[in-house]
Amino acid sequence: MIDFYFDATPNAWKVSIMLEECGLAYRLVRVDLQAGEQFTAAFSAISPNARIPVIIDSEVAPDFSLSESGAILLHLAERSGRLLPMATADRLSAIQWLMWQMSGLGPTLGQNGHFLLYAPERIDYAVGRFGTETRRLYGVMDRRLEATGAYLAGSDYSIADIACFPWIMTHKKQGVSLSAYPNVARWFADLRARHAVQKGLAAAGGPGSGPQTGAMTDA
Repeated sequence: MIDFYFDATPNAWKVSIMLEECGLAYRLVRVDLQAGEQFTAAFSAISPNARIPVIIDSEVAPDFSLSESGAILLHLAERSGRLLPMATADRLSAIQWLMWQMSGLGPTLGQNGHFLLYAPERIDYAVGRFGTETRRLYGVMDRRLEATGAYLAGSDYSIADIACFPWIMTHKKQGVSLSAYPNVARWFADLRARHAVQKGLAAAGGPGSGPQTGAMTDA
């Protein structure tokens, strides 16, 4: 059993989707970010950076905890033998696009969303800077998906797609129309239709989700 510490955020949805795709049993533990529960001593003991998501996987070692969503995806892929290709070139491609999401897409869209939606006052420079970079990254993704005709790492669905999908779910709030990125739109629709994706979003409070059952068990 894996204990999955989460709140309803794109980085947590990556992990809930991955858990469902891999068919792994897990127990949900909600961390209320608005209430500041991520800063408690108990949570900091398992998450040094005081961020979700975190998993505790006692099959690795007693009380073994792992934070950082990219590291969690890699671990779950290796644990289950799924969604990370074995062939060297394909494996490295999946890891490359996972790192692209971690270093570029997620941080940029996070800042873009902050300055568009949550900043106490509008700062035109920040809105322009992060909006321009957001659209550039959508373009990078669109060209990649045009080249593969399928998924980010190539012909197979992988952790790279799972990492990017929850951030693309925020496109409307980001001020992005998928009509400008037809390959992203096709990819997004394909992933949104996956049963495990829907179950993973429902488990971790994703947009439009409702209560569902699956590999998840209640905390």
